[in-house]
Amino acid sequence: MPGRPAKVVVEPTVPGEAADLFRDNRNLLVRIRAGWIPTHRPRPPAFGLVTNMLIGAVALVAIGAGLDFFLAGLYTPFVVIMTLAALLIVGALARPRPDAEAERRHAVEHHVFESARRYEGRFVLHEDLDEGARALMTRAQTAIDAIMGSHVNAQGLLDDVRNAVMLPEQEWEIARLLAKLSRLRAEHDEVVAEGVTPEVAAVTGPLTQVLDSSERAVRTRVEALERYAGHVAEAERAYRARHQIDRLSANLSRYEELLTESGADDSALPELSRLTEDADRLEDALRVSVTSAHEAFRHLRGGDD
Repeated sequence: MPGRPAKVVVEPTVPGEAADLFRDNRNLLVRIRAGWIPTHRPRPPAFGLVTNMLIGAVALVAIGAGLDFFLAGLYTPFVVIMTLAALLIVGALARPRPDAEAERRHAVEHHVFESARRYEGRFVLHEDLDEGARALMTRAQTAIDAIMGSHVNAQGLLDDVRNAVMLPEQEWEIARLLAKLSRLRAEHDEVVAEGVTPEVAAVTGPLTQVLDSSERAVRTRVEALERYAGHVAEAERAYRARHQIDRLSANLSRYEELLTESGADDSALPELSRLTEDADRLEDALRVSVTSAHEAFRHLRGGDD
């Protein structure tokens, strides 16, 4: 199964609303990381209503004053004031209304910007990882998706509750370490690319070893996830086969009845009778594979189950 791209990985303790906001607005987060700051201040929804109410109130006052002039026989002031009132009303009606979609977009931009500042350092973007780190992240996410999407996990044959907690923690920790490794590796390569003296080379050598050692440690985490996913895949295979055998066994008597009624060759009967034996073997295989998955789970947790 192909892995999903490591677009946005969010620390599990970040509130769900903010985490979903980050996942839905990766491109905007990339711009924010590059230094972009929203300049448009979204107006509150009531702003336009209040403005129109104020214009309407002024127009009503002007109309009232104009009627007073009319009743007093002062027609010139009456015409001037009524003209002004009419212009106010027409201006309010003709005033361009803000684009609702644009206002919604500006509001989202500000929300993402403020949330990104609030949870800085608690999410990792695809762009934060170099090529090698992205490959490892994709492997980790492929394993996690296979585990979480399995029927044996959904049916509670695995520790589905702990999976739901532990696997996002593993994903975040791997993403965090790979992002840090990518940043240091980029800085390191930039310095080395400039050309180094023997004195500097004596330092860069051990630092390169630190980077390589750290990558191996993260790869070990990923491989542990993949082993766990492998055991889950075996359990999934046995579970599916066991389920299929159960469905076939439920109709076994009907198959035998059809053979008897049709007078067909009954050489298939022994094969049909083996369904029960196959089901028992699959049950044992499922039990063994689930036990192996639990063992891999404990290993993934570092043995502190």
